[in-house]
Amino acid sequence: MTTVLEQRYRTALRLLPSYYRTEREEEMVETYLHGIDEQDREEMRPALGEMASIAALAIRTRMGAAGAPARYATFGATVRLFALLSVLLHAASELTVRALLLAWFAGAPAQDQELFRGGFTDHGALPGPYEAALWLLPLAWTVAYVALLRDHRRTAFVSAVLAALPDLASAIHDMDAGWGTVAVALSLATALFSWLTVLALCCGFHCDAPPARLPLVSTGPALMGTCVLVGASTVVLWPRVADVGWAEGSAFIAAAAVWLVARRRSPKHVADPALPLALAALGLAVLVQRTLIFASAAQNTPGSLIAAFTVQAGIIALLAAALAATGTRSLTPRFRTG
Repeated sequence: MTTVLEQRYRTALRLLPSYYRTEREEEMVETYLHGIDEQDREEMRPALGEMASIAALAIRTRMGAAGAPARYATFGATVRLFALLSVLLHAASELTVRALLLAWFAGAPAQDQELFRGGFTDHGALPGPYEAALWLLPLAWTVAYVALLRDHRRTAFVSAVLAALPDLASAIHDMDAGWGTVAVALSLATALFSWLTVLALCCGFHCDAPPARLPLVSTGPALMGTCVLVGASTVVLWPRVADVGWAEGSAFIAAAAVWLVARRRSPKHVADPALPLALAALGLAVLVQRTLIFASAAQNTPGSLIAAFTVQAGIIALLAAALAATGTRSLTPRFRTG
């Protein structure tokens, strides 16, 4: 006869994928119930620690742990590549924008320099350091990127959480300030992008996951090249405004182009669907952010730049769709049913 406690354990174990439950469910239930009297099993509930361990195990097994079927391995690889590429993009964007701002500050008129410093010093003893922290914390994306590729996963996760806090604070501030719908939507989308990266980093790089590796390019040149591309896009294409959305869109287009060239030259070496699917997800996130930036600035933007924005958004959408289609086609029946 099935007791209430046993039924609760079996319900919790439904978090696990079917392949794992088939092999281990009976053993796990027997272990959980060992040493508990039959009478107590009608009133007890699984401990919070046990539920947390089941949830963590569910993440590992669905993200391509050892022995997982091919479709789970592919899903886990896709999540890890999305996290790595997104951390790279965030790191390059934040590092480059702040470097450009400091370069501008060094040569700016005294009045402009005072106005910039006022953003940190004119708010009082407590708000001043708070504003400085919000300005500096996004640089932790770079720490997360380096730590992740050195396989220091906890450091990478903590750094990513710290780097994402300013976007969350900005979204909360914009909602409390009663800004327009588009401005609030942009803040929320930016925060969602950051915290989606944190979530992918946490779930994808579990204890059983393989070390992070960038495909097609090495670690240092990838960050340097992305920084150069972001800086060129910001300074050359829109010199008066540090438009991160424009720069990130250019970086995505370049990454997609590199993959397409590599696929054409060595199709066997880039047949894994994880990379195009991860790039497609990254492109979708960039496109949403790019569209909201365009919507918030459309009224005060020259027609030539509006046309350029539209062309770039169209290219991003086409590339993301092509990557998604290519990655989906690469999924063999074994991936779908395994």
